[in-house]
Amino acid sequence: MNQVTISEEDRRALGLWAAECVEHVLPLFEAKAPSDARPREAIAGIRAFVREGKRTGRLRAVAWAALAAARDVDDPAATAAARAAGYAAATPYIHPLATPHQSRHALAPAVYEARASELAAGDEAAVGDKAIRRAISLAPPEVRELLRRMPPRGPGRSRLDTLYYELDAALRS
Repeated sequence: MNQVTISEEDRRALGLWAAECVEHVLPLFEAKAPSDARPREAIAGIRAFVREGKRTGRLRAVAWAALAAARDVDDPAATAAARAAGYAAATPYIHPLATPHQSRHALAPAVYEARASELAAGDEAAVGDKAIRRAISLAPPEVRELLRRMPPRGPGRSRLDTLYYELDAALRS
């Protein structure tokens, strides 16, 4: 299996991009689970990583906790928002393997943010497409270059697959 080089600067740029993509959908989760701070703590964790550059056990724990919060809420948009936060906090743990699975980890925060947005709008694909365009506009050169080192994603069949494919293709261009 081929390996890619992922610098700490790449990890910080990816984490910052993920946080900026995701943060504004946290209210979708908080409206359904107002006393559950796990997704917000995940975003705070990734922002701390961006500032300090240290992958800690706490960061991993808040990522897992946000993903658990996604399982605990009974609303599709809130679930997607919590997943986006959990995946954002997990971005520093991406493996240096040139596989579509690893590119999925890099893209997941923005894709789940887009899915949360469109589900909150009554499953309106145009809303998700707009969120993908926003994520593309926010992507720094380091994130684009990191994805270019990994195999491209295929189109797939599901809506999530489509969002992954569109984001991946656009960030490589």
